[in-house]
Amino acid sequence: MAFYEGVFFDFDYTLGDATACIQTGFYGAFEEMGLPRPDGEAVRRTIGMTLEDAYTLLSGDGDEGHRALFRKHYVRIADPLQVSQTKLFPGAEELLDWLYAGGIQVAVVSTKRRATIRRVFDHYGLSDRLSLCVGGEDIRRPKPDPEGALLALERLDLRREQVLFVGDTLIDAETARRAGLDFAAVCNGTTPAAAFSSVPHVHIAPDLKELQGWLEAQRLSRANASAAEMR
Repeated sequence: MAFYEGVFFDFDYTLGDATACIQTGFYGAFEEMGLPRPDGEAVRRTIGMTLEDAYTLLSGDGDEGHRALFRKHYVRIADPLQVSQTKLFPGAEELLDWLYAGGIQVAVVSTKRRATIRRVFDHYGLSDRLSLCVGGEDIRRPKPDPEGALLALERLDLRREQVLFVGDTLIDAETARRAGLDFAAVCNGTTPAAAFSSVPHVHIAPDLKELQGWLEAQRLSRANASAAEMR
């Protein structure tokens, strides 16, 4: 079997940490709506959900008009902070460089807005490392629905067996399962490694540096296997 020809990443808590600006956006939006300020750790645990679902979880309010209003307030407050307050995790740049050098296509599939992710990649000088970005505005059904992942497969002309999906939540794991993609967990976020043991996965990495090491070993193993078959 050939090595992966594409790697699809979630963004928040997989490649980048935008906790500070996300919390600021939640605090400000809740204040604008006359609601008590949510607990910071509770906000952190919602990262990876849609803004609307996070709002409902934290407020108990499922009114669609209020959910839309929360997004409007949140975006106005948090958007100007996204680039300056988003930090890439250790090993992210090196991993993206390694994938790029190996000719492996990289996509980000996220509930975060595509424009925001692009701005972060531009800020770090990594725009050319990104083959495709599928954001929340590009789909009708957010993760764990596989729509975004399937859209990335189509646009990059890749088959399911050629792609690894990397994420930090059980939502990402379920997205990969529904899309028919191999899944690797990276434990940069709030989901512990043990939580992934009961879901389909090919690897559980404590961080991005270890993930790169595993990918390098996988590529070497598959190359050796292919060479042995040709003898």
